[in-house]
Amino acid sequence: MIRLRPRDALFPERLAAIFDPPPALYVRGCGDPELLAHRSVAVVGARSCSPYGSQVARMLGRELAAAGLVVVSGLARGIDGEAHRGALDAGGVTVAVLGCGIDRDYPASHAQLSRRIEEKGLVVSEYEPGVEPAPWRFPARNRIIAGLCEAVVVVEARERSGALITADFALDEGREVFAVPGEITSSLSFGVNALLKLGATPLTSSQDVLEALGIERPASAPATEVSADAKQVLELVSDAPAGADELTARSSLDVGAISVALTELEIAGLVAAAEGVYRAAKGR
Repeated sequence: MIRLRPRDALFPERLAAIFDPPPALYVRGCGDPELLAHRSVAVVGARSCSPYGSQVARMLGRELAAAGLVVVSGLARGIDGEAHRGALDAGGVTVAVLGCGIDRDYPASHAQLSRRIEEKGLVVSEYEPGVEPAPWRFPARNRIIAGLCEAVVVVEARERSGALITADFALDEGREVFAVPGEITSSLSFGVNALLKLGATPLTSSQDVLEALGIERPASAPATEVSADAKQVLELVSDAPAGADELTARSSLDVGAISVALTELEIAGLVAAAEGVYRAAKGR
């Protein structure tokens, strides 16, 4: 563990320039502290997210990291954790910002995820070892998430979500704010849709962030070859998420063929399943 103060050469300039920079930043992990000054994007959102929000957060973490950006989030359950996992999936670097002492893993269920982050990235906090988590520390933590980054992406947020506090800090500091549009009937969309009404940029893919930051998307890997049945099923779930029964009704395949095709697509990483619903896992 190291401690950085605003006057130290390794203290990130973006964070030092915010209205209320932390008096110190405690850092742990195998990553170089200079990572905190690299180009980075925050991906934040609801703890109790939907399967769709989970998939989007992981996809964004993966694709932004693959483009060379550091993915920053708060290690919380839900959207935060999925964004970190997506960056790790891509072999990229991610930074977790804690709302408790630097020696704590919070939530405890993310201790293993924290260890994975530390292998190449960093875990940071403005709080010294021994400081317990407290509700008021997490909104304060969010200014650090926003301050480290050039842009903030909000994926699902309720009306009073902490992710909206992060977005407010980002707007105050002149950072780009993106919001993933959501269903108007879902409480998980109230916050993001409110951001859109206030002028946040709608996000439809990671390309929106890369273009705003002037970053070229890395060359795509060759398309994964799958069977004819799998291609048919992939086309269907790319049009709209569906369960196995619905896919059987919408296709020319029987139940057994649908099951085999879905297994093939999951192994190839082309679909993701949650609560019995299958969604295309990659943009098509």
